[in-house]
Formats: sequence, structure tokens, C-alpha cells
Amino acid sequence: MSLEEPRISASDISTLDLDPDDPLVVHLRDVSGAVDLDNLRLESPAVRQMMRDGIDVVLPLTNLGEVIGVLALGPRRGRQSYTAGDRAFLTGLAARLAPAVRLAQMVRQQQVEAQARERMEQEMRIARLIQQTLLPKTLPDLPGWRIATDYRPAQAVGGDFYDFLDLADGRLGLVIGDVTSKGVPAALMMATTRSVLRATALQLPSPGQVLGRANELLCSDMPPNMFVTCFYAVLEPATGRLAFANAGHPLPFLHRDGGVDELRATGMPLGLMSDARYEEREIHLIPGERVLFYSDGLVESHDPRSEMLGLPRLRQYVTAYPNDETPLIDYLIAEFARFTGPDWEPEDDVTVVMLEREALGEHAETIAEGGWHTLAEWTLASEPGNERLAMEQVAKEIRALELPPARVERLKTAVAEATLNAMEHGNGYRAEEPVHIQVRTSATALSVRVTDHGGGSPSANPHPPDLEAKLASDESPRGWGLFLIKGMVDDMHVVSDGLHCTVDLVLHLGGDGNVGEQT
Repeated sequence: MSLEEPRISASDISTLDLDPDDPLVVHLRDVSGAVDLDNLRLESPAVRQMMRDGIDVVLPLTNLGEVIGVLALGPRRGRQSYTAGDRAFLTGLAARLAPAVRLAQMVRQQQVEAQARERMEQEMRIARLIQQTLLPKTLPDLPGWRIATDYRPAQAVGGDFYDFLDLADGRLGLVIGDVTSKGVPAALMMATTRSVLRATALQLPSPGQVLGRANELLCSDMPPNMFVTCFYAVLEPATGRLAFANAGHPLPFLHRDGGVDELRATGMPLGLMSDARYEEREIHLIPGERVLFYSDGLVESHDPRSEMLGLPRLRQYVTAYPNDETPLIDYLIAEFARFTGPDWEPEDDVTVVMLEREALGEHAETIAEGGWHTLAEWTLASEPGNERLAMEQVAKEIRALELPPARVERLKTAVAEATLNAMEHGNGYRAEEPVHIQVRTSATALSVRVTDHGGGSPSANPHPPDLEAKLASDESPRGWGLFLIKGMVDDMHVVSDGLHCTVDLVLHLGGDGNVGEQT
């Protein structure tokens, strides 16, 4: 080393983090060689820091025209000024250091990115484990019903979930939801929402009440910028009644012979507003009808030309379903695959759930003794006069049974009285609260079920009315209904679940005697 070469040791070297937008960095882009800090007039945090640290000279380390660092030196040993030779040596040193520094930066960046990828992959593994653990392992087995699902997780693990809940009185709860996030946060919120819904559904019978209570519980713990869409329905397998409420989830499709309808009910997503209210509505599924539940990942999928599937196209698929032996869900997934193409990768979770009431077979009348099948079912608005429509429709539906005319007339009277009671006392003549009527047969009996929304449970063994008291106006002239009905049929059963009351009218086919409790 010549006398003019600066004497530098490892202990003299330290590091300083520079902001890429610092005026010093901007200045060094346009210079080469050593720069004396004393000669700089810059409003630069880096310059102020260096001068406090006793730095005299800086040299830019450049790579492909970019300043990737600086070489900063304090006073020369012996307090002598840096000579021209010193500066030339330092400029050459900076030129040789720059590629090495750039390589070190690249290696360090690769290490940071590899660690980040490993952390992300670990998070994805955890999220997938949570999600897969909580999704149902088996599907409900309901005689006369078909339930099918198709779930396709995205690479990033979204927040889709679905669930089936065994409720009191043989009812089934169906849940489909979507957390507006991805990864572990979405999986954890999915787990929380599922637990809250399960616990709440066991306490409250109404879908609207369940979503309202779940929303209250989730609001306090919902992370910022996150919420949950959810559709919750309760099925009564025996009657086909499906009550439902919606918390901002995509509207399911009801497919029937007459076309496609949407199951509409209003409500905010869970976790947004603590005082949200959820509208509750209901339908009655008859044999051959089905409901398709889905997540937004389905309609937001794209084809190879980046065209989105969208709701109109999904509705076209459901409408065009040929109603053959292929289940609707299989038909839909096949159409979906044709749209997205073989190289499709899901951008978001795609979830589809189908609920279908199986159609009656051609020879349903030959079912084994004690088995039941549905001839027909429908609803009537709770309006005066509709009891006559009910009895005439029942007479029409049982015509093929060729019952004696006298028995048909007695049954019509019983149906009219039961329907009148349901409309007046059960539903309070509220037109929006329908009466549901179901006609069933077995090898030995005929059953007509009349269901209201009153929830009360009148006695199945009414006492004879006091004729003298009624004629003397000491008692209401009403109260003949159930007594009259019981005398018109062979058997009568009354069932209530707290929300609905069902009067089951039974006629024996080809003999007398009690046919037993209906299920």
C-alpha cells in the first residue's frame, strides 16, 4: 500500500440504511467518484446523520445506473486530507464493490422471499386443515330427499363453508356461507361462524332469529374489513316446508317444472351491524322440485378469454336443466367445466349444494303397507272462502281412489273445517301466512294434513260442546270445529312444533280401525 492509499480496517466499516428517495441518493445518481459532505448543501436526513457520525467522504455504489448503496469514510488517519490518489483508489474500490454488494442484496432478497413463501405455505396448510376438518364428512340421509354437494377450494384458501344441522322434530338445518377474506384469518372466522350458528340453531327455531342472534355474537369479534355472507334454511322433510333467511348471500335458485325462481329474503351480512334484522320466508317443495345453493366463487369464475360466468348464465344453465336422470348438480358442474376449460384454476372457493325432493315413481301406489307417498300438496292464502277451494282440491286429488261418495263428502267437510280453523285461529286471517295442505296415501289409509303458522296445540280429543250453553249465549257459538272434524274422519292427530300446528285427518281404505300415528 502506498503512502497515499487510505488505511482502512474492518473495525472502521459500519452500515447505514438509506431511503431511496433521500436527496443524497438522488444527487449521487448524477456524480461519480468521491463526494465531500462539507461541500453538499442538501436538506438530507442521510447527510445530517453522516455528519453527526463524523463522515467526510462518500462514494456511490452503482449498478446498471442505479445507486444501490454508498461507501462512507470518516477522517483519514493522521487527520490529513484525502489526496487525489486516495480518491482514485476509493473510486476503483467502489466500482469493484458495487457488483458484490448487488449480489449480496439479491441473495438476501431471495432468502427473505423464500422465508415469506414458506410462512405463506405453512399458513395455507393450516387454513386448509381447518377448512377440511370443519366441512361435513357425510351427507344427511333423508328418505324421499336427495342432497349433494360440490366443493372446489381455491389455491389461496377462501372462506366458503357449508353445514347440515340435525334439529328437533326431525328437521334439518342447511347452511352455506362465505367469509370475505382468505387464508388463516378466513379459516378461523369460518370456524367461529360455524360454531356460533350451530349453537344458536339449537336454541332458536326460526332461521331469521338464528341469523339475528349469530350476527349479534359475531359483530364484537369480527376483524376490520371482514364479514360473512350466509344463507340458512330449515327443512321439514315430512311436509316439504323450507323456511329460510339470508345474510347477504347469493340468492339460491328454486327449480321446478314451471321454470326457475330465486329464494329472496333480505338481510345484511353477518358482522357488519349489530342491530340487523333478517327477513324470514318459506316455500313448500313438492316431489320433483329442487333448490340450488352456491357461493359467489361460482358466478365469478372466468373462462380462458377472461369472460365471467355471471348470474344470467348460471340461471340459463339451471333453466335448461333437462330434468332427466342426471342430478342437477352434476349437470351444472359439467356445464361449468365446459365454460371454464380444462386449465381452469379457481380464483375463489367454489361451493354448490343441492337439495331435491325426489319425484314419485310410476308405481308409487304399490308401495309396501305402512309406507306413505304424497299425492299432492299446496298452499292457500288465509282469506275467508278459501276453505271451499281446499275441500274441492282434495276431492279432485283423491278421485282415483274411488272412495264412496258419502265418505268423500264427510272428508270434504272435515278438510273445510280444519282449513277454516287454520286460517282464522292459527293465522289470524293474515293473507301472507299461508295454510299448507298435503294429501298422502299408503296401502291402507288416506291422510290429509292441514298446517298453520299459529304454533298452538289444540286438543286432539275435544270434548262435546255444551249445546244448551251455546244456545243460551253462555258460551261462544264457535268451538264446534275439532269435535265436528273428529266425527267426520276415522282418525285425527294434532301436532305442534311451537311454530306450526298440523291437523292430520285420516280415512281407512277398505276397513275400519285405528291406522296408528302418522309420521
